[in-house]
Amino acid sequence: MTTLTFAKTLTASAILLATAPTLALDDPEGDIEHIRVRGDSSVKDGEFISASQGWVSGDTMIDRPMLRAGEILEFIPGMMVTQHSGSGKANQYFLRGFNLDHGTDFTVSVDGMPVNMRSHGHGQGYSDLNFIIPELIDSLNYFKGTYYANIGDFSSAGGAIFNLRDSLENNQVFLGLGEYGFKRAVALNQFEAGESRIVTALEYQTYDGPWTDVDEDVKKKNAHIRYITPMLDGQLTITGMAYDNSWNGADQVPERAIQSGLIDRLGSIDTQVGGESSRYSLSANYASDTWNASIYAIDTELSLFSNFTYFLDNPERGDQFEQADDRKIYGGEIFTTLPLAITEGSSITLGGQWRFDDIDNVGLYRTQNLTRFGTVREDAIESNSYALFAQSNIFLNDRLSLSLGGRYDYLDVDVDSDLDANSGSADDGIFTLKAGLKYLLSEQFTAFANIGQGYHSNDARGATITVDPVSGDATEPSPLLVKSLGYEAGVNFTDNRTYNVSAALWRLELDSELVYVGDAGFTEASRPSERHGIEVSAYYWVNHHLTTDIEAAWTKARFSDSVEGEGRHIDGTVPGVVSAGLTYFQNGNQLGFSYTLRGRYLSSRTVESFDEVSPPSTFLMNAQVAYRQPMWDVTLEVLNALDSDDHDIDYFYVSRLPGEPEEGIEDLHYHPVEPRNVRLTVSLKY
Repeated sequence: MTTLTFAKTLTASAILLATAPTLALDDPEGDIEHIRVRGDSSVKDGEFISASQGWVSGDTMIDRPMLRAGEILEFIPGMMVTQHSGSGKANQYFLRGFNLDHGTDFTVSVDGMPVNMRSHGHGQGYSDLNFIIPELIDSLNYFKGTYYANIGDFSSAGGAIFNLRDSLENNQVFLGLGEYGFKRAVALNQFEAGESRIVTALEYQTYDGPWTDVDEDVKKKNAHIRYITPMLDGQLTITGMAYDNSWNGADQVPERAIQSGLIDRLGSIDTQVGGESSRYSLSANYASDTWNASIYAIDTELSLFSNFTYFLDNPERGDQFEQADDRKIYGGEIFTTLPLAITEGSSITLGGQWRFDDIDNVGLYRTQNLTRFGTVREDAIESNSYALFAQSNIFLNDRLSLSLGGRYDYLDVDVDSDLDANSGSADDGIFTLKAGLKYLLSEQFTAFANIGQGYHSNDARGATITVDPVSGDATEPSPLLVKSLGYEAGVNFTDNRTYNVSAALWRLELDSELVYVGDAGFTEASRPSERHGIEVSAYYWVNHHLTTDIEAAWTKARFSDSVEGEGRHIDGTVPGVVSAGLTYFQNGNQLGFSYTLRGRYLSSRTVESFDEVSPPSTFLMNAQVAYRQPMWDVTLEVLNALDSDDHDIDYFYVSRLPGEPEEGIEDLHYHPVEPRNVRLTVSLKY
């Protein structure tokens, strides 16, 4: 089956699911607990204010075959997660026509703590999810668009909120083995102490990877401990996390090197790249019927070595470089929900947020064989942000409700650079408004209309820069905060038992894109842009043996201005994505054998502004066979079951190999998908 035929088949299936929900078999009430994606009944009344919100249970996440921990974000309809380097690095994310790099316009939080990093050494909004232990996730709340007053920076495309487990049904251990040196062990335990309890999770993973000349030598270690206790009229949770990882990388490679036979498909140009990363945190969360509050402290470090242009800038020693980031983050949030006397059931949520990034060092260095021989720039940054927000939900009648929201964000930064001319302070404030209508056409059918302003912050170094650290030329600073504007109309059709279908038409306008400037070592604002598209997701529980799902999205992304010598296409975007899955359970209680098949399609990426270069599309199939008993499970995963040799990600830029012209050669560079990979996991409960 060709990828085009596959995409057409999945799209046709989505239409069928959307138009024929009455074909679902009527499962017994006892099977409601097995529904994998729920509608409005899974949240507090009025909490869903758009068709682009959703909720996924943690149990569902560990049932799906995945190559990397970051792929848990692919439970968000239209979201695609790839990688262009070593396994320990943050993944590459794609959503709503954004190449989000590592998180520029997609916000992520875990247990109330932000994951996106401002003014990061590798890129603005850097979001590394390797510190998450998937088995400890209780739920994922996701949203897309700019319509939610409690969400601020990095959220123009959307975001994800991960909630961790407060209790375990059983203590459990997972032991996994796989090809290419994959080994993984996870232990979950719960201890009771009167009315309080302690939940712990430990993870250790190694992986060598399939590369012919690089041993990834991944050594990932995770430890989580949670203390949960009643407090006043609510619950207090204190969580400690520790993460440490090291790896060797296999970066993207030029197409011409493979075609000429210089390297094979799984080879590398520079075999001495990789990195080390760590994250330690302590957080506290309090929740009651009326108040919610959180506070956190995070200590994180990254040392990352890369080489994307090989011998273009330095023919003698090569273009390898190190990006370093060492910071501490402190912050918190408090909010309360109060009744509004306008109509019965109406309410308003009022809250405030604070975050302080104390960055000891964010640096870019020239290196050779992992040894520094030159400094491009080195900075210390203090970044302080404050926000106030209000979100109301007003019931106009039994069927129609109105959500109105607004927030004010203030950010001030202070940069101490190794080049005095680039030191300085900057500050900015931004006020954003949100509005939405929700109409219940029937018990099953809900329509939404939304409009909202959002924003993303720019790199603090870009806001204070006056001199290019490489050329010495004068340069203009970038604005600190950049506004976006989103519109959406959508529907949700569900009986909360056998089917759930959502569709949305959306548009997003952004005052400027973010572009990483590798030579200068920071992210700067670029041209304004506009995007629009359509998304459809459908989940269909045929009976208590068979479940299906399909998610499809199409996006058109363009720069909204015209620049001489440049096109209007936005680099790195993926116009079309489709994913679909089918799971069959031998028994209605999900014990015994189960079989899962999942497909994922990414259309040809846009890699340059004239869209004259068309990389191949990507199609991957994952399969899983599991045998479950009340106290033990055995799971066999076959990742990339068809052994596809497609591309995980594509770029188009100039690089230079030994013997090539000094000006280099413009070429397609890509990171191949990993070949077929078989993994076996045994789980024991006690």
